[in-house]
Amino acid sequence: MIDFSLTDEQKQLQQLARDFARKEIIPVAAEYDQKEELPWPVVEKAFEVGLLNVAIPEHAGGLGLGMVDECLIGEELAYGCMGIYTVLMASELGITPILVGGTEEQQKRFLTPMTEKPSLAAFALSEPNNGSDAAGMHTTAVLDGDEWVINGTKMWISNGGVADLTVVFATTDRQGGHRATVALVVPKDTPGLSYNKIKHKLGQRASLTSELVFENVRVPRANQLGGLGDGFKIAMKTLDKTRIPVAAGSVGIARRALDESVKYAKEREAFGKPIAQFQAIQFKLAQMAMGIETGRLMYLKAAWLVDQNLPHGMESAIAKAYCSDMAFDAANEAIQVHGGYGYVGEYPVEKLLRDVKLNQIYEGTNEIQRVVISRNLLK
Repeated sequence: MIDFSLTDEQKQLQQLARDFARKEIIPVAAEYDQKEELPWPVVEKAFEVGLLNVAIPEHAGGLGLGMVDECLIGEELAYGCMGIYTVLMASELGITPILVGGTEEQQKRFLTPMTEKPSLAAFALSEPNNGSDAAGMHTTAVLDGDEWVINGTKMWISNGGVADLTVVFATTDRQGGHRATVALVVPKDTPGLSYNKIKHKLGQRASLTSELVFENVRVPRANQLGGLGDGFKIAMKTLDKTRIPVAAGSVGIARRALDESVKYAKEREAFGKPIAQFQAIQFKLAQMAMGIETGRLMYLKAAWLVDQNLPHGMESAIAKAYCSDMAFDAANEAIQVHGGYGYVGEYPVEKLLRDVKLNQIYEGTNEIQRVVISRNLLK
């Protein structure tokens, strides 16, 4: 039989993340959104309670949590603020290529220091003229003795510039396609690495998004993950996994949209009674609940497949596309339930809509997810 119950440990993780979201994230979410500033105090507190970089394996000094565990945490944190959650989730994204393509020695060398103090990682794949076409990158890596020399620009990098380490994907031959790609770990403050903060984002403003510039950046050959030509494969395997926490975060946003809508609908009166008594409002709430329950089942299935070491590419694509589309609709309807008040910052629902839009774009646009799904159907 299928068992939908959580273990006692998972229930404790879920409650820990839920309490953290309510005590540490929700009270400051609007402030950091308005300041467009990464909430480092929240990152430090997340580290203190064990909610930062949870995927670092035990042999490297970490908790070694599975994907289901990570997603249960993610849903709760995103309920508080998707932008703040993205800071933490993007660090897991930066760690994942090291788990996918790194040796045990590399995992200990790069990840153990991240268990000793609050630290972030970053994943640098997209470029100014290259997003969905990940194999068409222009950033180059040239081998010079025992060092790789990196030149180029990466764009839309979460935690970019402040991360203790960044996994950078580059090509050894711009005409070589994915067979010429390499994945290289670049430590923070490596000479020649600089960043420019991207300002005036629509949403997720608490998450730092940067342009990274590489000017003759040198890293040891020992910082290469996998072999020559493995970069693209490592990137794709990484995204197959990390799309699932995006789905979980989307469910968290949708839950927040529903809770805010139910609360408001019970308080707001029109025509002499609470608007919650009008069927038009009730149907909106019911639609949100249907999407949340369905989305959670899908992200849990995809996460379970990861934890069982089973193929999960199609399921992660379905979860990411469905949940982010569903959450966008839920946030949009939450604004409609709130009417004019939903359109201004007095209530949190306008922020939910601004934040969740990015879930439909990053870690592979939802159009790319449909390409992944259709390829699986037709192969």
